Amino acid sequence: MESSPLLQQTSTFYKENDRILEGGQHHPSSLASETWAEMKMLWQVAGPAVLTSIFQYSLFSVTQTLVGHIGTVELAAVGIQNMVLSGLVFGIMMGMGSALETLCGQAFGAGKLNMLGIYMQRSWIILNCTAILLTLIYIFATPILKLLGQDDEIASLAGKFSIWMIPEIFALAINFPMQKFLQAQSKVMAMTWISFAALVLHLFLSWLCIIKLDMGLVGAAITLNLGWWVLVFGQLVYILAGYCEKSWTGFSWLAFTDLAGFVWLSLASAVMLCLEYWTLMIIILLGGLLRNPEIAVDAASICMNVEGWCMMIPFGFTAAISVRVSNELGAGRPRAAKFSVLVVVMMSIVIQTIFVILILTTRKDFPVVFTEDILVMKKVSQVAVFLSASIFFSSVQPVLSGVAIGAGWQTLFACINLGSYYLVGLGMALLLGFKYNFGLEGIWGGMLSGVAVQTIILIIVTWRTNWEKEAQVAKERILFWGGSGSGSADAILS
Repeated sequence: MESSPLLQQTSTFYKENDRILEGGQHHPSSLASETWAEMKMLWQVAGPAVLTSIFQYSLFSVTQTLVGHIGTVELAAVGIQNMVLSGLVFGIMMGMGSALETLCGQAFGAGKLNMLGIYMQRSWIILNCTAILLTLIYIFATPILKLLGQDDEIASLAGKFSIWMIPEIFALAINFPMQKFLQAQSKVMAMTWISFAALVLHLFLSWLCIIKLDMGLVGAAITLNLGWWVLVFGQLVYILAGYCEKSWTGFSWLAFTDLAGFVWLSLASAVMLCLEYWTLMIIILLGGLLRNPEIAVDAASICMNVEGWCMMIPFGFTAAISVRVSNELGAGRPRAAKFSVLVVVMMSIVIQTIFVILILTTRKDFPVVFTEDILVMKKVSQVAVFLSASIFFSSVQPVLSGVAIGAGWQTLFACINLGSYYLVGLGMALLLGFKYNFGLEGIWGGMLSGVAVQTIILIIVTWRTNWEKEAQVAKERILFWGGSGSGSADAILS
């Protein structure tokens, strides 16, 4: 069995410091040193993962920001496409790809490196088949948006932009399995440099096509598609060049085996993450049903853009805790997994609180970065309180979702998300936004109530977890997917 330096460091650390997790007495200085050691190990993954998230999110953000200076209708159209249609596809692809976080992470922790490449190839097959079906959403975007009650002009322009963005779907289908494959092995720094190179190229081409050559939305589509495909080819070259020689042994017919069970786990992962990701989409969609939809959609799009930036660190922590939990459970160290969860939640709360303070103190100033329309800027300032509340909840909720992925709890968390977001949150959003005419503020406040309920439930579930049992389940899962057939099928769906 081969393990990474990070796992070797972690193993030594917890052998020497198990007393803190046993519930015994310990000196405060010992607790501080142990916490600091865990923080350093988390940041080895979280730091590059945060930068990678920032660089990749910037592909969307740069395009939307530049288009915002063309006109309000164009901004609304790109906002609808990015946050609703592309968001729908992005959520499905990211969710289905996250099945690899469970399987690759736990297999890597157990030293089963040879299976990681097989898992990635299976995910490629499943996600590209899914991508073919998802092209229908882009092709029929205009009638879909009109059916959802969106403004005709915005829906028509967003539909045209969506058709031009079809290549993006297949880029995402290849990208996410590679990301999870590399992330499980803590090869996140390579992803960071590749993402940075793709962003630099995207910045130049976006300025050239959208501003200098005045190509408008056509230029935006060309540069955004190209940015994603540069990212894909960069990661593919890195993997095929031999930097993952233990985990990538070439293309194999084994990728076509056990696809049915793999599809089921991928779907459970997709449902779990999509139900979270689509809450942003719902706010923008419902905003398009209000009076003055351009103002509401533009304001919501700007706020979601800002929230997306502030979510980069929690997303990095999500990746880090997913890797830490899956690796430690796969290696049979449940107490290490539990302690890592406590430390990362603490760090995330502190950092997101700082972002909340910054948003509230600059709420009348930051909208000018995204738009020149006075009414849109005023609306953004009015909903800044709700934006701040969303950012604060993101200090805990995404991190615990990472725990769920690392431990393989996708099915359970999907049920929790469904009840919280779409029974509580959506119901309250419709009631406050339309019944009581609170507008965008009511819609957002209603959805926040669902997020609050979900966060409370996730905290309770995580706190009451029997980590020793989860380590045993991880062992069974590895045996099952390793091809021995001796594992329980229930283990893969827990």
